[in-house]
Amino acid sequence: MKKILAVILFVVLLPAGCRKGNDTNTSGSVTIDNRLYGTTDYYALGFTFSNDSKISTHGTPGPDITIDNDGTLGDVRLLDNNFTNSFYKIGGYSSSATASQVFDTLKSPVVLQWVVWADSIKANQVLIFKTSDDHYAKLRIVSTVSEVRESRNYAECTFEWVYQPDGSLTFPGK
Repeated sequence: MKKILAVILFVVLLPAGCRKGNDTNTSGSVTIDNRLYGTTDYYALGFTFSNDSKISTHGTPGPDITIDNDGTLGDVRLLDNNFTNSFYKIGGYSSSATASQVFDTLKSPVVLQWVVWADSIKANQVLIFKTSDDHYAKLRIVSTVSEVRESRNYAECTFEWVYQPDGSLTFPGK
């Protein structure tokens, strides 16, 4: 009887031990800001979609996306780490319900023209982002903050995201 239980337990637990080990999320929500860290060699934290994590701008490779402003309050912009045309704005919407619906149903967008950064970011915008290794993420801007903190212009953006790790521009449905 003990041998039968041991075999059953082995068969049940074997699939759990054979996973590929890639449990990285391909969607979520994150907040990034332009706060500086360090004492002499300053850095900020950006976001990397493939790892679902915030990483230092001094990292190698650096983050996929960071945030800043152009020196004026109210103008929040998202930047990429490869200085290429990486953003496409699907649209800006009057309500979070409409932006969520567009975001959720966006499967295979037609991108007409990429731009180097996404400026004038506001809540309820939907964007497509192209990483430096030609993978894609769709973003729904949830909120932005632009104000003076600690005597400098502070920018913050919270966004929902879905990353497409296979390199195609087709996103999974909900």
